[in-house]
Amino acid sequence: MEIAEHIDALREHGGLLADAAECAGLEASVSSCVPWRVKDLLRHTGYVHRWAASHITERPASVLDGPTEAEILSGGATDEELLGWFRQGHGALVETLSAADPGLQTATFMAAPSPLAFWARRQAHETAIHRADAETAVGKLPDFPAAFAADGIDELIMGFGRRRKYQPAGGRDGVLRVHTTDTADSWYAAMKDGRVQAQLDDGPADCTVGGTASGVYLFLWNRADSAQAGVTFDGDPDVLALWQSGVRVRWD
Repeated sequence: MEIAEHIDALREHGGLLADAAECAGLEASVSSCVPWRVKDLLRHTGYVHRWAASHITERPASVLDGPTEAEILSGGATDEELLGWFRQGHGALVETLSAADPGLQTATFMAAPSPLAFWARRQAHETAIHRADAETAVGKLPDFPAAFAADGIDELIMGFGRRRKYQPAGGRDGVLRVHTTDTADSWYAAMKDGRVQAQLDDGPADCTVGGTASGVYLFLWNRADSAQAGVTFDGDPDVLALWQSGVRVRWD
């Protein structure tokens, strides 16, 4: 996907996140991020948007430190102002990315064609996944466009997967294959010696996960179970559990 497409996705999914949050109410539970409530989701995502924007405006040489998750959830705007605060920060991030020099140099934490491409992509998927969280609070799950969802799967496996260390369950390793039925993409993730060796390719695997790109995206990000996501898997379920327990994205 191009930078402009990621910015468009960020704009869309942030707006839908706010709409779902307003519909659910601040005290509604977010079942995909227990024990969060909607107000916690807004504070977390609103802070991340501001943190990301500061990398574009300040252009630091290293990724900026931030407060702990507990500090984020106890800060931000008051409950009465929270939704407007979220919308303001989201809009500012969209504007900042849209106006940025494509050649800007700033810190990132995963490989990308450019720093601007990194931040646009990362914030598009950060926001889309948290949109899914907000929609679980009103009892539904989004159906993401196939190309966007496949891009998010790629970021998770090829980006976060490669940079994560994990603790092998029971001292074992394994190979996971992920396949999307609508975009015909395949990823091959070998979990070995506490690292993920991933590639956009096919190959023999101990476990294969398949489904639509949107379903696999939600499933691998732990936002839906296999039935909710319409995902199937064949092979050793322990290898899938190894991925799900070992490759998780957390603020701190």
